[in-house]
Amino acid sequence: MIKDLALEQMVGDHHALGTSITLQIFGTQNRDLLQKSFDLIDHYEDIFTVNRDESEVMDINHAAGEHPVQVSSAVYGLVKLAVEKSRENFGFNALIGPVVKLWHIGFKGAHVPKDEEIKDRMLLTDPFKVVLNDSDQSVFLKMKGMELDLGGIAKGWIADRIRDLWRAYGVEAGIINLGGNILLVGDSPKRISGQWSIGVQDPKQPRGDNITSVMVPECSAVTSGTYERYLVVNGKKYHHLIDPRTGYPVKTDLAGVTTFTKTSVEAEIECKRLFFAGKPLKGWHDNPDRIGAIFVYNDEHIEYDNFGD
Repeated sequence: MIKDLALEQMVGDHHALGTSITLQIFGTQNRDLLQKSFDLIDHYEDIFTVNRDESEVMDINHAAGEHPVQVSSAVYGLVKLAVEKSRENFGFNALIGPVVKLWHIGFKGAHVPKDEEIKDRMLLTDPFKVVLNDSDQSVFLKMKGMELDLGGIAKGWIADRIRDLWRAYGVEAGIINLGGNILLVGDSPKRISGQWSIGVQDPKQPRGDNITSVMVPECSAVTSGTYERYLVVNGKKYHHLIDPRTGYPVKTDLAGVTTFTKTSVEAEIECKRLFFAGKPLKGWHDNPDRIGAIFVYNDEHIEYDNFGD
């Protein structure tokens, strides 16, 4: 559905990537650009998804333990990035799927698996058992039963590609919202400073209720949190963010962390890094691409990393 909000801006709504998508472009009424954006999102979903039996990533998974699979440059590049970050062992692992499926938190059949089941599945999550061949852009999962899942970073990467498209068409300002993964394009047309106002979700309130907000320049904002999907068994709460180092939900005092970085794929990655760290990391924002982070704890106290509070 595409509609004008006012003469100087347009908003388009779409459903893809398992979520509700909203694109807002200021200063143009180029409806074709919104449609091109949605078509591009759909294309990337078609090649990245693991929620259907057919995609380039599923071709890799189906061939696990048997043979390498040659893929397109977009898929190869994102797989390579995901595997390299997984090998850093900070908490993000694009091969954690077999363990996540065992828990199935947030879906029908969710349960607490036996320790032996978890240990068996953990054998299938080693990122060093992925063979990446740059010469022919092929990917090989060495063990049968291994699975790649790019869901942890694909939305960020796709948001960055939409921004590339918009820039090619001369868009000066806009908002890309892929189900809460936000990418701000250009300067805000609503403020002389060009800064954008971004709210951070209150983990104990319905979606859309903010616990705090910050003013930021052009950047991406991504949140990882324990509060939207969880399982309660015998009074104990198990959230859906599985620690690939243990196979169990990560133990943390954090309810959520929001990262603000210049690209959306980096916001996805760094959000996981900080969430699994459970606290601000010394020197993290020394990288000029990292604008800051906001940590919201279970007791609702807030820490601002590189923001004045």
